[in-house]
Amino acid sequence: MITRADFDIITSWVRPKSRVLDLGCGDGSLLRYLADSKQVRGYGIENDEPSLIKCIDNRVNVIQTNLESGMKEMADHSFDVVILSQTLQAIKHTEAVVSEMLRVGRGAIVTFPNFGYWKHRLQIGLAGKMPVSDDLPYQWYDTPNVHLFTIHDFEEFCRQRGYRINNRRVLAGDIEATFLPNLTGTLALYKISAG
Repeated sequence: MITRADFDIITSWVRPKSRVLDLGCGDGSLLRYLADSKQVRGYGIENDEPSLIKCIDNRVNVIQTNLESGMKEMADHSFDVVILSQTLQAIKHTEAVVSEMLRVGRGAIVTFPNFGYWKHRLQIGLAGKMPVSDDLPYQWYDTPNVHLFTIHDFEEFCRQRGYRINNRRVLAGDIEATFLPNLTGTLALYKISAG
């Protein structure tokens, strides 16, 4: 099993035997990791057919649907945690999805690439081009990202809606970025709940 620093942080925020919903779960690696390390009972939501097959190979329960509309039929607080890992920037209706996450789950974990990272700022400022890096490997014309935002933007989003930030960690690669994280961090991880 591949281990990633963000998986370890997410796992540390999830209680053993929790009920977990992973939105845009991809190949199911995170849910498999959580099941193996914390014995969670989980479901993934995924719409991409090749990823669905990989979920089945990973022995992950998966529902084929669009994550932006896939929670409508779910009861309030039917999960302990709803996870949206490195997908928030690619969804169209951010407010509605986060609101639904906090309705369906008792809490949520959201991770996203930080567009405020200094190298990204430098590419825009000096080269006058949209950033391309290991963390953002797409060109402007083929990127799945529809929202470009920073750590400060997300925290303001939470504040304006009364969401409680219970925990925050910021990574620069596999290392925690503690000094000026909006400038030095490439990946932000938040544990949030309804206020």
